[in-house]
Parts: sequence; structure tokens; C-alpha cells
Amino acid sequence: MDDASVVKRCKDNDPAAQKLVYMQYAEDMMILCLRYVVDQEDAREVLMDGFFNCFKSIGNFNYLGAGSLKAWLKKIMVNQCLMHLRKRRPFFITSKEIDHYEDTTVSDNVVDTMTAKEIMQLVHSLPEGYRIVFNLYVFEGKNHREIGEMLNISENTSKSQLHRARAILQKQLLQVI
Repeated sequence: MDDASVVKRCKDNDPAAQKLVYMQYAEDMMILCLRYVVDQEDAREVLMDGFFNCFKSIGNFNYLGAGSLKAWLKKIMVNQCLMHLRKRRPFFITSKEIDHYEDTTVSDNVVDTMTAKEIMQLVHSLPEGYRIVFNLYVFEGKNHREIGEMLNISENTSKSQLHRARAILQKQLLQVI
């Protein structure tokens, strides 16, 4: 069954269609949640809340063709992750807490030899604020203005968080080689 038909059935509150959506997208959405929420149990909770919100608001969704349902789900899940993290505590590091990292460069072939799991472990090791900005910029394709609006921070704060995240990752990569 195609996404357009499934969406129509979900708008009619069809549990079988909702299950189809969940079965088709849960794994990808869980991977997305784990980029933001490191704890597996918390990430599962965020995933469930995200799907609940999806089905609650599916009436507002306009199907725009292949890929639009997945893109809409991703947006819901990212917002759900950010809400979860905000509830726990503020996640931006003050300048007093920032370690100074040297600008270093890492050869592309170092990253090529790493598994996705190893790369995600490095991303997970970032301080929460850095990790969130890094994920929004690198994986979600948001610009600094959009990130600032989403997180209620300035564009410059977003830029500095990304710069510091990259510096930490480069330092960690240098330790790997």
C-alpha cells in the first residue's frame, strides 16, 4: 500500500494503517531519536510520543508525494527530541564550561575506516548542546538562523556551538589514529 492511501486511512483513525506507518518508519525514526537522546529508554519514549503526536495531528498533514510523510515524521521526531531535552534541563554550555580546543584537521580516510556505530559514539560523547546543534546542522540541514529560532539562541551561539563540536570531534578522531 502506498503512503497516500495509508495517510488517508490514518486520517480516518484506522489502527491497521497506523501500525503500517509505525512498522515502516519506526527504525529510521529511532535512529534519529538516538542522535539527540543518548539513553535508549528515553529515546524509545520520545519515539512513542512522536508517533502519538503524528497520529493525533495527521489531519493537518498534506500529502505532497513520495517522501513527504517521512519528512513530516522526521520534523515531529526532532521537535519531540528537543522538547524532551528541554524538560530535563537547559542544554547549552556557558563560556565558563568550555574547554579550548586547538584547530586541527583530520584526514578524510580516518573517517572512511570507521563504522557508523563508532562515528555515532563520538557524536554521543559531545556535550548535549554541541550535539544538538551539530545534529540539526549536519543531519537535518538546518542553517544557523533556523537553529537559533528552534533553540531560542542567537545565530552566533549556534555557530560557536557547531565550531566547538567539530573541534571536539576532530580532537577525538586524532586520538583514534
